Amino acid sequence: MPSLLLDRFSSRKKPGRILLALLAIALLSLSRTLAQDAVGVEPGYRPVAEALARLVEHERKTKGIPAISIALVAEGRIVWSQGFGLADPEKGTPATADTVFRVGSVSKLFTDLALMQLVEKGLADLDAPVSRYLPTFKPENPTDKPITLRQLMSHRSGLTREPRVGHYFDPSCPSLSATVASLNGSKLVYPPEARTKYSNAAIAVVGQVVATLRNQDFESLVKATVLEPMGLTRSDFKLTPELVPSLARAQMWTYDGRTLDAPTFGLGTSSAGNLYSTANDMGRFLAVLLNDARGQGGPIVTADTFRSMRQVQFSPPETSSGFGLGFAVSNFEGTQRIGHGGAVYGFATEVGALPYAGLGVAVMASKDCENAVVKRISDDALRLLLATRLGKPLPDLTLTEVVDRDLGRAAERLGEGLVFRRGSLWKRPNTRTGGTWDELRSSRERLYFDGAFRVDFANRHEPERKEAHTTDRSMPPAPCPKEFEGLIGEYGWDHNVLYVYERDGKLWTLIEWFFDYPIQHVEGDRFRFGDSGLYDGEQVVFTRDQGGRAIEVSVGDVVFRRRAIGGEDGKTFRITPIRPVDEVRVEAQAATPPVEARSFRRSDLVDLTTLDATIKLDIRYASGNNFLGQPLYTSARAFLQKPAAEALARAHKTLSVEGLGLLIHDAYRPWYVTKMFWEATPPASRGFVANPEKGSRHNRGCAVDLTLFDLKTGEPISMVGGYDEFSDRSNPDYPGGTARQRWYRDRLRRAMEDEGFEVFDIEWWHFDFQDWTKYPILNSAFEKLEK
Repeated sequence: MPSLLLDRFSSRKKPGRILLALLAIALLSLSRTLAQDAVGVEPGYRPVAEALARLVEHERKTKGIPAISIALVAEGRIVWSQGFGLADPEKGTPATADTVFRVGSVSKLFTDLALMQLVEKGLADLDAPVSRYLPTFKPENPTDKPITLRQLMSHRSGLTREPRVGHYFDPSCPSLSATVASLNGSKLVYPPEARTKYSNAAIAVVGQVVATLRNQDFESLVKATVLEPMGLTRSDFKLTPELVPSLARAQMWTYDGRTLDAPTFGLGTSSAGNLYSTANDMGRFLAVLLNDARGQGGPIVTADTFRSMRQVQFSPPETSSGFGLGFAVSNFEGTQRIGHGGAVYGFATEVGALPYAGLGVAVMASKDCENAVVKRISDDALRLLLATRLGKPLPDLTLTEVVDRDLGRAAERLGEGLVFRRGSLWKRPNTRTGGTWDELRSSRERLYFDGAFRVDFANRHEPERKEAHTTDRSMPPAPCPKEFEGLIGEYGWDHNVLYVYERDGKLWTLIEWFFDYPIQHVEGDRFRFGDSGLYDGEQVVFTRDQGGRAIEVSVGDVVFRRRAIGGEDGKTFRITPIRPVDEVRVEAQAATPPVEARSFRRSDLVDLTTLDATIKLDIRYASGNNFLGQPLYTSARAFLQKPAAEALARAHKTLSVEGLGLLIHDAYRPWYVTKMFWEATPPASRGFVANPEKGSRHNRGCAVDLTLFDLKTGEPISMVGGYDEFSDRSNPDYPGGTARQRWYRDRLRRAMEDEGFEVFDIEWWHFDFQDWTKYPILNSAFEKLEK
């Protein structure tokens, strides 16, 4: 729609005919009772629903989202709502518009409404010091400007993002009062009102003010004063027994390809992010807002109060984007858009409304941090609704697909920070400010940013197609500064790991799984985030042991303790076998490999050293220097099927031009050894060993374990993790370590992939040849092979 027409929706312009027509429709809707249940799609909105259903299902499937629910609001009521996918993939439970999701920071809007009710009653003053209501609230404020409720609600207080107790990572579920009490002594990151700094801690304080002034626990109070009067019968700040059966099973994911069930603990900052709700309830919430905040039993707050909440705070009157009192305010195609996004362990939510058009949408997803996706769906929904309202043709919706392998790898070779990993093309965060890895996808032979963190169809990214080069054009990065070595590692909890690593001679952090930021050195072991991002301006302070190795790091007020990782000390990783190796050996050698009822190529195993004498061997299973601590082979030899062996020799020759060579740890492996691994390894670690019932690609002579060595010195190249290390560091896309280690790991990968090998998804050293399915499982000891 032309922006000139939408400009007429603005509250600061004189109403035109279109606005008057829309206002008339809105006034008509005021006389109607708010719908309590969505009943299919209303006839006038069927084309919109059909277009959105195609979009939602496409996004759900191609982005790997288990469930998405959506509700559209127009004419004062829900005109369509629906669930897509599975609320519980394991049980096959379909998602509906009444599936329960965690809505994260959308919770803040309800807390702010509860506070504004107190303002209307004269019980609270937005501009009075918060200490008037919470006398014990005493963060360290180096200025004479007190913290106020207005500042807290608009994220201008200068408080840290997270409190010391009850923070986003804290699984102990402390009370709201204990969470707020932990802010005493916290130093403000910025002076009050100096700049916007998003803070969950700030809205926790607002929630505690509400609870204190009402002398009631926060959750029950807001349910009685805000949720129930709005008719939100399936929403609560507590996960009640009534909601549990309908709660979607949410999924976490990582850049290195892992997925895990989302944790379910409640947040200590409950008033900032602990609401549970449904698409239908969020639709009812939007209908109330679009009815000037009037619920079924009367106003939640007055129309004037609601309008004041939509005004951008601490900015000139003409400012159209920023934070109001709780609401995120922006300009949407010429008219005001209000709403909020939410992201909390495994869930992503977006609610948005156009007050001057009387339109709204709520979108909820059960996959972690897919906020750009739900925001894209909500924006497209609003565009479709606007077009329908004005009798315009519905706009086309862009659908993208993953980048094909050839283009992805060609694009990666161009530099420009592009990386092709796990079937997707990504753009690295820039070296100055950091950020997220943004996925590029294709539509009509053009590339666009379209992923979990960024959607941009206005600007295409078009790397030209080039043939992949057989040699890498860059040089390895300089060694990591010595002073950083003791700081690099993993910190925090299993459900949320903080990675500290080196890049470009600087320390970086990967926090909350997806947010990559460089940290600026201040002095000693004290660093600081830059002035953008989730933790802008906050201090990062390491504490070392007597040996110089960091044992913990604090980010703002949150302390992350170092995680123990096997193999970090440089020693060979070891497990404690669950059965004696000698006992397992006898049993395995007497066993029979699985029978495969299909034809295979004739086996033609070749000794790798006969193809190129400069290929080095370090066959760990012929010695005790392996994860079981005992010899498993009777000789130190390495064989591959002839096509795989020749391909490996070509990769070695290519690397030799760069002064590098291939060091082989293992190649063909008799089946009985695979069975030994399986029987001796604890079940929790069996992801790193093959199941003998299916056989291993090593058994077929088409897999090789290897690393790089320096041709001049003969020494192995240092990698991020060690060979056969049963840890996340073994992942070929593991984000930690030093830039130099990651460069060599990636160089090995490119050299092998150029010759038809594929890296194993949890072991950077393991490569499978492309024709592995064409060869049988073998069980011959090395001595029985042809010389």
